[in-house]
Amino acid sequence: MFSWLRAGVIFVVVLVLTRFIPFSSFFRNVNTLVHELAHAAAALVLQGSVMHIHLFADQSGVTYTRFQEGWMMIPIALAGYIGASLFTVLLFSLYAKGRVKAGLIIVAVLATAALALFVRNGYGVAWSAGFAAVTLLIALAGQAWLMKGYYLLIAFLCLVESVVSSLVILYLAVVDPAAAGDAASLSGTTAVPAIVWGLIFVSFALWCAKLSLGSLFARKRTDSGQVQEYSRNI
Repeated sequence: MFSWLRAGVIFVVVLVLTRFIPFSSFFRNVNTLVHELAHAAAALVLQGSVMHIHLFADQSGVTYTRFQEGWMMIPIALAGYIGASLFTVLLFSLYAKGRVKAGLIIVAVLATAALALFVRNGYGVAWSAGFAAVTLLIALAGQAWLMKGYYLLIAFLCLVESVVSSLVILYLAVVDPAAAGDAASLSGTTAVPAIVWGLIFVSFALWCAKLSLGSLFARKRTDSGQVQEYSRNI
């Protein structure tokens, strides 16, 4: 219970703080990119095709896919929120292992691949190109403190947005089920109410957020232990 409470308090603090960071709205699109790429990846795994992805300045996005069987809508629709939440876990896991540079390169490669293969609207193209360039530059030429700060900015924004976006879908599933995005698509395919899918998205996002913050705490404990050991050896 304490770990969940601690994670909740940190999440609220980070949610508030990230809203005051200059240009944070620009970087919040990372979660949207991963969400849409997860849809695309699921379609390709199922031997479908991806026509294009659109990313927008309000942190929304859409992926247009083709697939053969109706049931394929289920894993494709599920992939967006689940993929974005799992990506947050990956980012914090890499941070806990001290692999900040590798994490930044992964993010830059994803943005570059999306630009080359799928993103086709004006804002999406400009954002993907700009974000990939900035991220790669910081990963390859940035100072250690800059890489770490930039990485944590991206990681925390992905964490916050993965939870907030799932909460928004749950809210829409309650007040206007037809407008509940992936939850509405899943409801139409399975006859399971959109609110149930919304609850699944929120539960999974919260669980992944807890795992992510757990990795962060583990890294802090490791750093603290290293400092203490060094002090004893002086």
